Amino acid sequence: MFICRRLLQLGTLSALLAGCSTTAPTVQNTSAAQPPAATGTAPIRIGPSTPTPGPELADDGPAALTPSGALRPDVRAFVESLAAERNLPLKPMVSALESSRYNATVARLIAPSPPGKKIWRSWLTYRSRFVEPKRIGWGVEFYNEHRDQLNQAAQRFGVPAPIIASIIGVETLYGRNMGNFRVLDALTTLAFDYPDPAKPERATMFRGQLADFLTLAMNGKLDLETRGSYAGAIGMPQFMPTSIKHYAVDGDDSGHIDLTNNTRDAIMSVGSFLSQHGWQRGLPVFAPVALPADPSALVDGGLEPKQTWSTLTAAGARLQPGASSAGWSSQPMGIVDLVEEARGTAQYRVGTPNFFALTKYNRSYFYATAVADLASEIEARVGR
Repeated sequence: MFICRRLLQLGTLSALLAGCSTTAPTVQNTSAAQPPAATGTAPIRIGPSTPTPGPELADDGPAALTPSGALRPDVRAFVESLAAERNLPLKPMVSALESSRYNATVARLIAPSPPGKKIWRSWLTYRSRFVEPKRIGWGVEFYNEHRDQLNQAAQRFGVPAPIIASIIGVETLYGRNMGNFRVLDALTTLAFDYPDPAKPERATMFRGQLADFLTLAMNGKLDLETRGSYAGAIGMPQFMPTSIKHYAVDGDDSGHIDLTNNTRDAIMSVGSFLSQHGWQRGLPVFAPVALPADPSALVDGGLEPKQTWSTLTAAGARLQPGASSAGWSSQPMGIVDLVEEARGTAQYRVGTPNFFALTKYNRSYFYATAVADLASEIEARVGR
């Protein structure tokens, strides 16, 4: 529902870079530096068997070298620490970093808006980019073409097939736009020359992603020439290297994970990610609730559900006519505000734990709601 309010609660949400992606990239959480576990099985390769060449986008000089041609001290310290902590070969990682190029386009795309320039958040504008006829139509085609794989992922992970298809549609237009930046260049640029000095934590995060990218490459699971988004996200689901390391799935048991060319691997990996971030089988994304006239006081802007059904009913929330409270009413919930800042209005929905699982893919209420809405449009158009 829409209401006008004097003050819009901004919360702490921003779309971190993708499943950072080629649209609105999602950066999933990086992990602590740990040596790869010895499993006794052959390593599973991730990425195309033969990298697809593309135009060189990094054209502004070496990213990791001093004017004399030596590795920058901060880069040298990073790679030596990585080699020691994860028992990785130093020489090929040094060679890889020596080959990396600073990419001015990456820096420009990541850089914050100029000071004083207000960007008004608009849910309706955001939604219109993703829940639109072409993306819906292609989503139906994608669903029908890969129905068996989607249903297998739904059965295995409990994530509905339309949700998985929708994420791939939002991230890369069902594989049509996966990015053509050399991931090594993008991550090195952002790890060591992040364009906003006021946010050193972002550079630290990208160093973690670069560490996992190099780890995957040194273990034969990812090619150093892999291409992806300007934030370093890879393949149809736009997984960051850390997410590839922890959540990517060999969907066809081929011994080779390829999120760029193998749709089954991409589909299964999206299901794996969501199931490991709190998705609950059989739970809706939004609860069928009619909220009180002004629910703004119930919004906390967080990424974890904290409200209970009893708290919401005490505040005036009620079941929508004909709806059932079975299943979701015993779960924690959160009030989702979808703002129109320029107008001073907002639409409100009640998110279940599955809504907040979607925010782990991209830390944005807008993103998670767009995924859910696109999934509903696809589901309404495909035969059972």
